[in-house]
Amino acid sequence: MAHPFTQPSAGDALEDFRSFMARFPTGVAVVTTLDSAGIPRGMTCSSVCSVTLKPPTLLVCLRCGSPTLNAVLDRGLFAVNLLHERAQPVAQLFASGQPDRFDRVRWHAEPGAVPHLVDDAHAVADCRVSHTDLVGDHMVVFGEVQQVWQQPAPEPLLYGLRQYAAWPVA
Repeated sequence: MAHPFTQPSAGDALEDFRSFMARFPTGVAVVTTLDSAGIPRGMTCSSVCSVTLKPPTLLVCLRCGSPTLNAVLDRGLFAVNLLHERAQPVAQLFASGQPDRFDRVRWHAEPGAVPHLVDDAHAVADCRVSHTDLVGDHMVVFGEVQQVWQQPAPEPLLYGLRQYAAWPVA
C-alpha cells in the first residue's frame, strides 16, 4: 500500500517545516510592553501556549534582537493581547515592524502597567517574566499571569494556511 501523504521536498527542510506549521491554525496575539524610557513596544505573535494552571503560566516565543523582546527582558513585564476577528489590520501592522504602530491604534496602560490594545483585543493577560530559554533565533519567554482582562467582542482571530480567518460560529 502506498503512503497516503506526499513525499517531502528534495532537501528544503526549512520550507517543509514552514508548510507543516502553516497547517496548524492558531490564535493571533500581540505581545506588548514598555521599554525603560516608557516607549510602547509590541509585536504580533502566534506562538502562545498555556504551560500550567498553578501558577498560571503561559509562554510566548519572540525573535531575538527585536525591540519588543529587549523591552520584555529589561522590564520583566508584558501583556498578551488576544486579537478578535476585526483586528487583522492590527495583526499585520504589528508584524510589519512599522515604528509608528502605537500611533495607529488605540491603547491604554495604567501607571506601572503595560499597554493593552483596547479596541482590538478580546482578552488580555498581564504577565511577569518567570523564565526564559534561548532556542535558535527566538527566546521562549515564560510569563506568570498576574491578571486577565476580558470583554465581549467578536470571534477570535485565527491564522493558518498563511491566511487570517475568524473562529467559525457553530
